[in-house]
Amino acid sequence: MIAGAASALALWRPELFTWFGPFYIKIALAMIMFFTGLSLTLDDFKRVGKSPGPVIAGFALQYTVMPAMGYFTAELFALPREIAAGLILVACCPGGTASNVIAFLAKADVPLSVTMTAFSTIAAAIVTPALSAWLIGSRVPVDAISMTRDTAMVILLPIVMALIAKKAIPALAQKLEASANFLAVLSITLIVASIIGQSRENILKGGWLIVAAVFTLHAGGFFFGYTFARALKINPVQAQTISIEVGMQNSGLGVVLATKHLGALAAVPCAISSLMHSIIGSILAALFSRINARRLG
Repeated sequence: MIAGAASALALWRPELFTWFGPFYIKIALAMIMFFTGLSLTLDDFKRVGKSPGPVIAGFALQYTVMPAMGYFTAELFALPREIAAGLILVACCPGGTASNVIAFLAKADVPLSVTMTAFSTIAAAIVTPALSAWLIGSRVPVDAISMTRDTAMVILLPIVMALIAKKAIPALAQKLEASANFLAVLSITLIVASIIGQSRENILKGGWLIVAAVFTLHAGGFFFGYTFARALKINPVQAQTISIEVGMQNSGLGVVLATKHLGALAAVPCAISSLMHSIIGSILAALFSRINARRLG
């Protein structure tokens, strides 16, 4: 909701956020990925060996349901080329770190959420550029190799640095981890507000169409993530977790890649994505938490 307030302010007073340009956006995303790395432990990876089914299912749904939703939503709404490319790009991104918070609020399977986020994020260095280049097609030229390099630099390098810091300077890493959630929220808020502020005119011209398309993308991700997980005989709580993980994307990564590789306009649906999946996720968290509380009671 903080991102939502900043987005509204950016539409009203865009000059407040235009200073937060591409360089700062890239730094902010790297910080988010560093904080993600601080939260990872060896146990997160051991869980896959102990119970691989839900993780594998969630990973597969993350990189099939959302990219397909991105492609067909862009076609359904007949979006302009750059906007369509941005929507497809954010659909091909890994799960966002906010999904772990939503999973916690939903009383869902937080370790599964953390593990899925970690694996989809690490795989994103290869999978996101490959899927994006394939599905965006001729809409906007995509340099998949360059995008792969940038994705690896923005995601993998900060995570590796965080893991090294946990080993080399554990006391400092522990202090940073304590502030990680606040700093991550602040970073994504500035990213979203900056893109919306810089794209104010384009949003006001075609805003409702873009918002409707982004809503459809994420609503479909949440719905099909849960539906397919249950069809695979995954228990309700883990299916809720997979729904949250599939429906919530790393929109910050989408903003960085779109701005550099697809054009400033392509970053607009990525920025709106951050706000939209947070709203839908929060509503579902309230619903799931009630269902799970009744189940436990």
